[in-house]
Amino acid sequence: MQIIERLDQIDANYDALLVDLWGCLHNGVAPFPSAVAALQSFRARGGAVCLLTNAPRSRQEVEKHLNAMGLPEDCWDTIATSGDSARVAMYSGAVGQKIWFIGEPGDEPFFERMALMENAPEITRVPLKDAEGIICTGPFDRTADPNEMRPQFLMAKQMGLKLLCANPDIVVDRGERREWCAGALAALYSEMGGESLYFGKPHPPVYDLARRRLAEVGKPADPSRTLAIGDGIATDIQGALGEDIDSLFITGGLAASETGTIEQPDLKKLDAFLAGQLVTPTFSIGRLR
Repeated sequence: MQIIERLDQIDANYDALLVDLWGCLHNGVAPFPSAVAALQSFRARGGAVCLLTNAPRSRQEVEKHLNAMGLPEDCWDTIATSGDSARVAMYSGAVGQKIWFIGEPGDEPFFERMALMENAPEITRVPLKDAEGIICTGPFDRTADPNEMRPQFLMAKQMGLKLLCANPDIVVDRGERREWCAGALAALYSEMGGESLYFGKPHPPVYDLARRRLAEVGKPADPSRTLAIGDGIATDIQGALGEDIDSLFITGGLAASETGTIEQPDLKKLDAFLAGQLVTPTFSIGRLR
């Protein structure tokens, strides 16, 4: 593993970047200017950027959010979301047609019919007692302890329901506030003996989607010329290892305190953190720049 100072030290080796959003390109409130500039420079040299996110929403919804945040459109080519990957699975019948939905009102566009699934069966949201399966885009309350869901999950497990997790992230930082994600609930359900299905990083379906999205914009990339960038050691970096592609770990995101990162990580703390995770990225950097 090599610690680098800037992306342009290594980006000539790659034709495409798979770039995480939260903690890497923005903090949920505003873009990081240095990260934006790094991606703009990479694209100016002919590279392609796919924003690969575990957001439980369609790429259209993610794009609206990025535009509202002020992220320049010239720093990316396409978007692949766990939400789109999970929606295909939902409309393919992965957890049935009668669904108990766990999420916030703002996540309801998840249920909008996809053009490519226009002949798919109707999905109906019902109370837990009437459900054939569970769709989870995130907690009802992102600040509440996930363990508060144990009574409902015990009932769901006894009913034999599968849980479709549209965002495998455990936590995310929105500005200075840490929030729980759908992955925390899916992990709890699995721990209790239920079956959880995942469709975002580090699981293969969302990487297949990213490759298709790059091909759609005329920029297919060989795995040996693809670099995954992100701050999630168990999502971005583990996923890259599973796909046999190189990775750049942003230590100043979710693991900033564990890695002692201010501008750059503390080498001893970073080594100890990675040893504990049993995962080694190809490169590390404090913040994308």
